[in-house]
Amino acid sequence: MRIKFGTDGWRAVIAKEFTVENVARVAQGTANWLLQKKENPVVLIGHDCRFAGELFAETVAKVMVHNNIQVFLADGFVSTPMISMGTLLHKADVGVVITASHNPPEYNGYKLKGSFGGPLQDEEIHEVEALIPEKLPFDVDQYSLNELIEIGKVSLTDLETWYCNYLEEKFDLNAMRNSGLQFAFDAMYGSGQNVMRRLFPDITLVHCERQPLFDGIPPEPLHRNLLEFSEIIKLSENIDCGLAIDGDADRIALYDHEGSYVDSHHTMLLLIHYLHKYKGLSAKVATGFSSTVKIKKLCEIYNLPLEIVKIGFKHICGLMLKEEILMGGEESGGIAVTGHVPERDGIYNGLVIWEAMVKTGKSLQQLIQEIYDLTGAFAFERSDLKISQEDKDRIVANCENNVYKEFGSQKVERVETLDGFKYYFNENEWLMIRPSGTEPVLRTYAESSTRENALEILNVGYETIMKV
Repeated sequence: MRIKFGTDGWRAVIAKEFTVENVARVAQGTANWLLQKKENPVVLIGHDCRFAGELFAETVAKVMVHNNIQVFLADGFVSTPMISMGTLLHKADVGVVITASHNPPEYNGYKLKGSFGGPLQDEEIHEVEALIPEKLPFDVDQYSLNELIEIGKVSLTDLETWYCNYLEEKFDLNAMRNSGLQFAFDAMYGSGQNVMRRLFPDITLVHCERQPLFDGIPPEPLHRNLLEFSEIIKLSENIDCGLAIDGDADRIALYDHEGSYVDSHHTMLLLIHYLHKYKGLSAKVATGFSSTVKIKKLCEIYNLPLEIVKIGFKHICGLMLKEEILMGGEESGGIAVTGHVPERDGIYNGLVIWEAMVKTGKSLQQLIQEIYDLTGAFAFERSDLKISQEDKDRIVANCENNVYKEFGSQKVERVETLDGFKYYFNENEWLMIRPSGTEPVLRTYAESSTRENALEILNVGYETIMKV
């Protein structure tokens, strides 16, 4: 079978396509690529909390050793940001993390990180893909990991301790611990759990155990997957802010003291607002095509340059490698900020928000209201429509041929087509249609002044595209 990387790595169902043999093939392709690029390459390898992560990480290590590549192997499960940062720590030429991020529990995956501490860029990913062999030319079982460690071919590294120490240096965590504010954290059974248990042992910790099936809930920090966390905050009546992260700890969601979900759009605005207004930092802002228009409005008010990019964090990372970016983020909850690596990091961004609350003395709701006072209130909704391939092709053709002039009573003023089709009804309300590149799914997004209005735009949009 041909193995192809998607938007962020290769992902497949465990024991179906994601097997030891196929992981070894991808590792061999990575090794082939490294040996073309470097004389004495170094690789850092780690895995998250998913089923058989140790086995797959060990397989990658054995392949690398077979190719005479120096290996650092994370001791225990780690987050994706830890591997990204670890490439810098160990001066590795590439980082490999075995993770399927926020996908359902039956999946696992293989992500590649560059030596700069962020996602390997498209051009290099394609080069690796082209070097993946049809069959592995040797038997990985000829090697024993313990023996490879004993003879120094594989070096274990404690990235978790190093990452915790790094966060202690970057933030005044004692100020957070002693602020009187009550915090809560939901790891979604993912790989960020030990870090927050070590840093904040006295806060409310939820789903901070290793549970490879994630209790049957995909570890994606959307409100529908975090209902228990929301209810815990509501019932407590004294938790000031809840932070949730996905399975490999690179995406973020927040909850206010009432247990209300704070989506990624509001989180991006909060970060821009705090970093610029309260910390006095200025630089370009970068955001994905499906993000709220309020980011543009806030950047105009603060006189910050803005660049809107195609969907996929790799595009934001590409910018961060070339210029200073104050905040780079997208609708999915993947966000990076200045002063850190060019990588999404849910825990780091959560600590910036908690720092904002401690330093300003303001609640999450009060900080959001400060933003609303500048930009106006808004709500965002999204719906992924599972439709037939025939309907999907027809709707995309209609979008390309500019068929949709109105959706219900809403007249289309203009259309943007950077990555999908974004239909503006005015400067604050829009409907976006974007086809999935890999499955019969049509993603639809809407923004308006209230949640009810945004949902209505989605409903009218669905009715229109299904009958026209």
